[in-house]
Amino acid sequence: MKKYFFFLFSLFVIAETALAQNIVRHKIAVFAPLYLDSAFSYSGDYAFNKTFPRFLNAGAEFYQGVQASLDSLQKKGAPLEVFIYDSRSATTTLAQQLKARELDSVEMIIAHTNPTETKLLADVALAKKIPFISATLPNDAGVTANPYFVVLNTSLQGHIEGIYKMLQKNYALDRIILCRKPGQQEDAIKSHFTELARNTVSVPLNIKFVDVGDDFSARLLAAQMDSTKRNIIISGSMEESFGAKLASTLAPLTKSYPILLVGMPTWDNVNFGRTEFKGLDIVYSAPFFYNRLTPLESRLATDFEKTISSRPTDMYFRGYETMMRFALLLLDTNKDVASNLTRKGNAIFTKFDIQPVFKDKKNMTLDYFENKNLYFIRVSGGAKRLM
Repeated sequence: MKKYFFFLFSLFVIAETALAQNIVRHKIAVFAPLYLDSAFSYSGDYAFNKTFPRFLNAGAEFYQGVQASLDSLQKKGAPLEVFIYDSRSATTTLAQQLKARELDSVEMIIAHTNPTETKLLADVALAKKIPFISATLPNDAGVTANPYFVVLNTSLQGHIEGIYKMLQKNYALDRIILCRKPGQQEDAIKSHFTELARNTVSVPLNIKFVDVGDDFSARLLAAQMDSTKRNIIISGSMEESFGAKLASTLAPLTKSYPILLVGMPTWDNVNFGRTEFKGLDIVYSAPFFYNRLTPLESRLATDFEKTISSRPTDMYFRGYETMMRFALLLLDTNKDVASNLTRKGNAIFTKFDIQPVFKDKKNMTLDYFENKNLYFIRVSGGAKRLM
């Protein structure tokens, strides 16, 4: 564990104080929850002995991915100056960090943040008229009327839009049932589906909404299905536990009913290879898909394992591609990056489809930009593959 954090701390210092040559460099600020003050004493001793608290993982790996991309860009001579900030510093608040003098000339912000931090950074980006790339938070944090704010991790509404279009394209003639339970987020999911049916330019889907609650049975689900048709069952909740129970309850019914279970992006964390899910075909949406099979992903994973002695999570690849993709866009557009946020190209792993979001469609006020690209992952027999 000491090896990991010594490496992390060394890179942190190098990235923050890198010496610039006598050329004009584009400046980027990166914020991530590194918890360096909590992990190290003033003398540099690691605070957690031989343990590695899980809360440190996500920010540390996101940073490692950012640093790996910067190493590659530096080798190519990219004129960049990048400032790294620990958004969970115990000695300096995020608000204090945002007053740093070097931020006056920063041209882009990239961050791994929570909702409160996201809102604060979005306000700063708007005031400075520079893009803020929110790499991890899957919602808008209440931001409106901010054309400099970019949500990469597709929002719930974006997922529902993508699921609806996928169902229209592939399963419009099947029996479609949305199973839900009481809840504010569950109400939002139902509302999104209902609004899409009302506003679609194509034939709206005939979706039956069924309130099954938390304690439902196979008999209750079977009563809603048709043995002569394919039954598309949509999980109307983001809760992993609800999705897992729905899947395990439906699996035995596949002997009598053709079933496809459609899930939510949170399902990427569920192990559908377990025996209770046997026989059930599952599809769920995800804005990112790292299969580790491309040459670049394989090389990055190998380099990470050699340095850290563990396998990287998806957050490592997220940090790498976010920095690489948007640093290249900044270099390509030469300070006009805000006008080119929807531009295609420079795809690293994800083919981002960044589109404007208008909450008030009557006044057509641009609220922010969002990545609308979704992958649909099919799980059959525990194995995952893209649709």
